[in-house]
Amino acid sequence: MEHPHAPVAAEAGAGAGAGTEVAGDAYIIRPLDLVDHSKGFCELLAQLSPSPPLSEEAFRARFAELAALGADHLVLVAEEAATGRLAAAGALMVERKFIRRCGLVGHLEDVVVDAAARGRGLGERLVRRLVEHARGRGCYKVILNCTTELKGFYAKCGFEEKNVQMGLYF
Repeated sequence: MEHPHAPVAAEAGAGAGAGTEVAGDAYIIRPLDLVDHSKGFCELLAQLSPSPPLSEEAFRARFAELAALGADHLVLVAEEAATGRLAAAGALMVERKFIRRCGLVGHLEDVVVDAAARGRGLGERLVRRLVEHARGRGCYKVILNCTTELKGFYAKCGFEEKNVQMGLYF
């Protein structure tokens, strides 16, 4: 597993040779930080679902709530080393169950790669890091919901289609 603050070279985009690094395209995958509000975190999440701007005060309050959960809630970001802008993000929440002898389940949420940074392997690296975190916490499975268009991406990350997702929105 990569060190949380170690720079990682992005994988080659479409059309490049297998294993080829894209010159000058390095990212740092690390946990979310308070300064990320000013680095485009909320704008990045808005690419998943339209959402009104979040004040710095609201961001700090939610950050504190999530930090209090410790290792049961991890948000990772991929920061472009050259610019400091965030190019990808994803979260893992650990649910404590009664079944499976009080087992733990990881919930993968809010995985997004900036439209301008797609095809560089960032999403896969982020998902793999979050899955490894879940494994390290002792989770017996990691689950997620995604659109039909993203099934292939998650299959490439090792996920299998299971059951049916339902939703009730308020």
